[in-house]
Amino acid sequence: MKKVIATPSVTKEILERHSLFAKKSYGQNFLVESGVVDKIARHAVISDHCVVFEIGPGIGALTQFLCAYAKEVVSFEIDERLPAVLADTLAEETNFTLVMEDFLQVDLETWVQRYREKGYDVVIAANLPYYITTPILFKIFESDAKIDAITVMMQKEVADRFYAKPGSKDYNALSVITQFRCSVHPVMKVPRNVFMPKPNVDSAVLQFRFIEHLPVDEDRFFAMVKACFAMRRKTILNNFSACCKNKEMAERILEQAGIAPNIRSEQLDLPAFLHLYEVYEHESGSKCEN
Repeated sequence: MKKVIATPSVTKEILERHSLFAKKSYGQNFLVESGVVDKIARHAVISDHCVVFEIGPGIGALTQFLCAYAKEVVSFEIDERLPAVLADTLAEETNFTLVMEDFLQVDLETWVQRYREKGYDVVIAANLPYYITTPILFKIFESDAKIDAITVMMQKEVADRFYAKPGSKDYNALSVITQFRCSVHPVMKVPRNVFMPKPNVDSAVLQFRFIEHLPVDEDRFFAMVKACFAMRRKTILNNFSACCKNKEMAERILEQAGIAPNIRSEQLDLPAFLHLYEVYEHESGSKCEN
């Protein structure tokens, strides 16, 4: 590996050489701690026959380590300033491909299938801009692409919600919906001082892996879950009544599901929500409103 990019001195040198600066509109903060990017890359590359789709390579700090561990790295970027920079910083990487396209617009299933047909595992890795974390993850979650693992850095407060447990202050509808689709594993916490420029918040790295789940109408199930968390301070009866449009029906369904009407939704785990949905569908057949 040539000179490690993820250090303060090398990052500063690259930025100065290319007259580059971090764009706030793209949520750019460059990682300058090699131990952090190395650990992310090692977790992201799950096998010796792995292709990594990277979202937003920046100047190549994480990309450099991904290329060291993966068979192929395909990075999606929208900043038109960066192809020349990456051609410089990753000049020695023969297994790197840059795609100048917005990841939110790519045909993910087609890209994944291209490598699946060659027998590769396919994973996703990224240091995600804070403002676009949830849209990017839900694009992946909602696609039919066969992704083996998703390893991403994000704002710590957002990460806390993704893997929060019932009863905690961070547990909400996003927690339930994510954990319905994936197992969520916290990889590491990342302090703000390992970035240039330094952001105002700390970060965390999570790994998501898809899991088998019960066959349900996801739109209806997720709408019910969101309705149950609509007013966090209210009891589940009050929130679920709005979903059912009928308080008496809501009381009856909760009783049949074995759920006390005076608790709050953050006290229910995923199996409890799935059971509530099963009873709700059987009893009402009506659509839940978000």
